[in-house]
Amino acid sequence: MLITDFRHWGVSSPRDRQYERYLARVGELEATDTEDPNLNYGLVVDCGSSGSRIFVYFWPRHNGNPHDLLDIKQMRDRNSQPVVKKIKPGISAMADTPEHASDYLRPLLSFAAAHVPVKKHKETPLYILCTAGMRLLPERKQLAILADLVKDLPLEFDFLFSQSQAEVISGKQEGVYAWIGINFVLGRFDHEDESDAEASQELATGRRRTVGILDMGGASLQIAYEVPSSTSVFPPKQEEAAKILLAEFNLGCDVQHTEHVYRVYVTTFLGFGGNFARQRYEDLVLNETLNKNRLLGQKTGLSPDNPFLDPCLPVGLTDVVERNSYVLHVRGKGDWATCGAMLSPLLARSNTSQASLNGIYQSPIDFNNSEFYGFSEFFYCTEDVLRIGGRYHGPTFARAAQDYCGMAWSVLTQRFKNGLFSSHADEHRLKYQCFKSAWMYQVLHEGFHFPYDYPNLQTAQLVYDREVQWTLGAILYKTRFLPLRDLRQEGVRQAHSSWFRLSFVYNHYLFFACILVVLLAIILYLLRLRRIHHRQTRASAPLNLLWIEEVVPMIGVQVGP
Repeated sequence: MLITDFRHWGVSSPRDRQYERYLARVGELEATDTEDPNLNYGLVVDCGSSGSRIFVYFWPRHNGNPHDLLDIKQMRDRNSQPVVKKIKPGISAMADTPEHASDYLRPLLSFAAAHVPVKKHKETPLYILCTAGMRLLPERKQLAILADLVKDLPLEFDFLFSQSQAEVISGKQEGVYAWIGINFVLGRFDHEDESDAEASQELATGRRRTVGILDMGGASLQIAYEVPSSTSVFPPKQEEAAKILLAEFNLGCDVQHTEHVYRVYVTTFLGFGGNFARQRYEDLVLNETLNKNRLLGQKTGLSPDNPFLDPCLPVGLTDVVERNSYVLHVRGKGDWATCGAMLSPLLARSNTSQASLNGIYQSPIDFNNSEFYGFSEFFYCTEDVLRIGGRYHGPTFARAAQDYCGMAWSVLTQRFKNGLFSSHADEHRLKYQCFKSAWMYQVLHEGFHFPYDYPNLQTAQLVYDREVQWTLGAILYKTRFLPLRDLRQEGVRQAHSSWFRLSFVYNHYLFFACILVVLLAIILYLLRLRRIHHRQTRASAPLNLLWIEEVVPMIGVQVGP
């Protein structure tokens, strides 16, 4: 009640706003009220390489402020579980039978149709966005699959769907959508609470500072962060190449509003994910060991009795590397520092100061005024076995990783059996934690040039207790002009309502005026009749006198004799 009274009197402190945001986040975990007629819905299908997933989102009517974005949230069913469904394999499996592409997606769309209210189907946009798997197909096969979807799906489902809403997106687009989704959930696109403690770090424009993202999967690595417009992004010798890495877009509902114009550097590095990097490392070790054996006449790694001592595996762990007909026997040495040194060549850095991994140009980062979130392997490496996920501190992580690598494999397996590691940790994590932690460390500090004491990196798996998908950023971007439509419709309604009220009052006055005019006309008509009557009366009086004068003598004459 106290907060309600403050709102009534226009008083809202930063603590109140934080509490309101907390309540809003808690509300996001509740079941979606499908009976609410003011809710709108949207569907995004993520057609990945291993499978396809459909996400159902919803949002209330826009608040009317053209500077605010839609409040999009993931739909939750009656059990408060996210409305999402996945099927396997990926849609690229339809490459040779594109006429069955719509049949492939039917289970996903039927699932969504059962959750979205039927009366909302015709106004619910559907976006089918295909990623890595489809990118590998020839263009003609991509187009054949998309053509079948555009042709057949509208015949069975009433969702708002057109040819432009089914596409194969680039890695750059996917990175931008992921960046949008994270910053949206963190509230970094909100510009109204500038006195809030969370908004204490702001850009020169006065808006909130956005966060960058680091995401290391099994096969690829991605980085995305905002580049201020004042930054000189393009070096003269790499101008064309640098432009490819930059995305500028407007999330505002109107191109004339520039509060939501963002300039984002985004790059994807294929082959730099944790698992793929391990394969590249094993190839490097195998080739170098075989060459040394050939030159020096040694037999290192050719038998279990004379293994290659791998500094990137825990002490005493034995493993085998097989490539074609070659076999290399390895045994863990557990030397984390040496492991990092051996991984350095895999970064493929150039001598250019502004180059990062693989010699690719990297836009400068203001490490004194920036913030990053690390996902996937950045979180797993810090949390699953080291249990220091969250706020990243380079020296602390290095010590913990070095201690882990120096432990005997038998000790680590016993700790695993005793449940001392995270519930997400498995034997694969234990086995390659030493390597992956060294690789993450090298990528972050040597590849992307993050200072070793950089204080603003947060490793995370969930944001506000929920997993944030790039599909959220996609639908936020795709629907960015819908508030303008709502505002225009509201303006039309308001104008119509004002006209109606004015017309209603005007009609009342006109009605009474007409009555008065009619009454006045009747009165004038009666007065005119009265004047005519009086005039006729006055005109007939002399005639009567004359008739009397004529008639009386005649009577007298007749009576006299």
